[in-house]
Amino acid sequence: MQRLLLLTLFIFGISYGSFSQNIPSPDEFLGYPIGTQFSRHHQVLDYFKAVAEASPNQVKIEKYGETYERRTLSLAFISSEENIRKLNDIRENNLKNTGLLNGQANNPEVAIVWLSYNVHGNEASSSEASMLTLYKLLTEKQDWLKNTMVIIDPCINPDGRDRYVNWFNKTASQPYDIDQQASEHNEPWPGGRPNHYLFDLNRDWAWASQVESASRLKAYNKWMPHIHVDFHEQGINEPYYFAPAAEPFHEIISDFQRDFQTEIGKNHAKYFDEEGWLFFTRERFDLFYPSYGDTYPTYMGAIGMTYEQGGHGRAGLGILNDEGHVLTLVERLTHHTTTGLSTVEIASKNAKRLNNEFSKFFDNSNLKYKSYVLNGNPDKIRSLKTLLDKHDIQFENATSSKVSGYNYATGQQGSLNLNSNALVVHSNQPKGKMVKVLFEPNAKLTDSLTYDITAWSMPYAHGLDAIASTSKVSSSKVLEKKKYQYLSDAYGYVSDWNSMKDAKFLASLLQANFRVRFTEKPFSSNGRNFGRGSLIITKGDNAKLNNMLQILNSIAEKHDKQLSTINTGFSQRTPDIGSPDIKLINKQKIAILSGDGTSSLSYGALWHFFEQQLHYPVTSINTDNLSKTNLNKYNILIMPSGYYSRILNEDMMKTLKDWVRSGGKVIAIDAALRSFAGKEGFSLKYKQNDDNEESDNLIPYNERERQYVNNMITGAIFKSKVDTTHPMAFGFEEDYFTLKIGSSTYDLLDGGYNVSHINDTKVFSGFAGKNALNNLESTLVFGEERMGSGSFIYMADNPMFRSFWENGKLFLVNSIFFVNNNAFEL
Repeated sequence: MQRLLLLTLFIFGISYGSFSQNIPSPDEFLGYPIGTQFSRHHQVLDYFKAVAEASPNQVKIEKYGETYERRTLSLAFISSEENIRKLNDIRENNLKNTGLLNGQANNPEVAIVWLSYNVHGNEASSSEASMLTLYKLLTEKQDWLKNTMVIIDPCINPDGRDRYVNWFNKTASQPYDIDQQASEHNEPWPGGRPNHYLFDLNRDWAWASQVESASRLKAYNKWMPHIHVDFHEQGINEPYYFAPAAEPFHEIISDFQRDFQTEIGKNHAKYFDEEGWLFFTRERFDLFYPSYGDTYPTYMGAIGMTYEQGGHGRAGLGILNDEGHVLTLVERLTHHTTTGLSTVEIASKNAKRLNNEFSKFFDNSNLKYKSYVLNGNPDKIRSLKTLLDKHDIQFENATSSKVSGYNYATGQQGSLNLNSNALVVHSNQPKGKMVKVLFEPNAKLTDSLTYDITAWSMPYAHGLDAIASTSKVSSSKVLEKKKYQYLSDAYGYVSDWNSMKDAKFLASLLQANFRVRFTEKPFSSNGRNFGRGSLIITKGDNAKLNNMLQILNSIAEKHDKQLSTINTGFSQRTPDIGSPDIKLINKQKIAILSGDGTSSLSYGALWHFFEQQLHYPVTSINTDNLSKTNLNKYNILIMPSGYYSRILNEDMMKTLKDWVRSGGKVIAIDAALRSFAGKEGFSLKYKQNDDNEESDNLIPYNERERQYVNNMITGAIFKSKVDTTHPMAFGFEEDYFTLKIGSSTYDLLDGGYNVSHINDTKVFSGFAGKNALNNLESTLVFGEERMGSGSFIYMADNPMFRSFWENGKLFLVNSIFFVNNNAFEL
């Protein structure tokens, strides 16, 4: 018997040893010791595929999307053979445990851990670590996999990673240079951090504006992991950060979520202490803004965490930091591998507990607001529905004609009359806590020292009237949309102007060479009233277009735009269609500045807006080439947020003014306004700061940071007043809720049009310091200053910020096509 047992163990040992030997190590597969070079994205994926081929019963690869540059996005599922055989059963059982899938959960005991690497492309150690983590799980940590499903996304941002890696590989010295001043430690604009459109994907989880984010959400919501880790890097002088997180914590975070991340952190600390590695916890990185790779999973019930290794894009393969330590890529990836494995270990030890607590998170009976009711333009309602669909959040139509509760427009209790398109989002659904996070009027903030913006409420962002009700509002399933009614031959056709949907329709018409008019004054025709900005397409203007009506119907149907027919140019209420107040829209030629000096995030948001949302062409001009650019080829020059003192010297400023006087339009956004504020010939002026109550030099050292927040506005929402008669504001009502992401303020224009301004400093949502508030009254939000035949358009607040403030985007479109429409046409 003993001999048989020994023989069995011997055979098992050979089998397991052979199994391990069949799996190639990263060093063997790549052809170089891991961490001695940066691996390109395809090499990382090829390694994962090779491991899956060597261990097909324990590793499954699933493609979940492609980037804008056509790089593959994929997941690896790693577990025991039994669990991989039951892969879909485990997934469905987990969803049943939350109520997201109908049916009774069958005693779930498998922990689901999702590890996400390289969301910031130049924080490149983590994708290297993903390969080593995969290898060690299979060759050293088999016991953990018996009750744990590990999901690895080896690179969330392949476009950014390859931008960084390719730059480094062609720039770096051999051997690498540890001098901080060496070129290999100083990336050129825009750097590898963002994706193709220069978005920060770690701020895009909730808004899902980018294809990488939207694709990932589909996969994430199919699984709903119990633990999610987002691997990052920070400055070269910071060692390593891991959970627990810093305050503020959002109030929906459960006691278990708080406590368990501390357990995970203590497990990491054990390994770091053994090696003498430095780390810190409970500082800097909070859990509040909902669009991070730690907060979004947290609000979906997971233990969501950020791990930050010192290094970032500056570190390269090795760098001498300020403490005299040579920080290498090998060291950085080793730390990330250690915390990744430690996370799986603690999950395996607590698999049943994780499942039980995960189920409890989805009990939403204690949420204050039971229903959020939204009313307004149907196109804006549809835009919000599209976002909710990305998160698998349920919604219905209101069946009441009036609701009462917290009124978002007034910031106090009130009521709201509803139209037939009114939307209801209930919190008594599995994702009710995420509903609360996205829709609550003003998230509770426990500490004003926070890492990001403090306001994002969806009703304000989408320009909708809303009520938050403490009782459940009656509703029914959303009705199917009406079919498009084809237009017949007529004098002309009119489209209203209220939303981005209308803007996309206009862009398509102009691209198809339609001649389109807009009205600067309300008019009536055929028994219908049309507001400012309404688009008019007449048969006479477009007589040269072959099959004009057929093409118009095609474009209108594509955009789901039902047009109104008019049978005569003689209006029931003037202006008539031939009036000077009904103007032809120029097919604008748009240039946008990029490169050094511009904010890559601001430029990227605009680039994405034109290419992926408006679908209207723009020409990007590098700031280094501006002085050599023939501006007369363009009608519009957009200046993203940035600092342009380097290029706007005296000669270039004169050139720019002359171009504007000839009919050009400059649209300056956010920090770009500093290029003109207080300068000769401009009426734009900085708002002078009031003296603070206490001189800064009397504030104690340890209180300076906290006292400074009195001067800050960290992404707060304010109500602004709008001049709805100005073309920049067509489609808007008298009140516009603006998201302020900084404390820079400008006086109202003396010699121009103050299209939107703040005259009430009440904070509707988010945090604003008392000194910043004192300086906010009677300040500019949007304005226009004429110069000769052209205009400077000022957007002090950035409606393109992270592409989620949907209601503000029409201000930019209006600025391009409507404002000062007498400017030259090319």
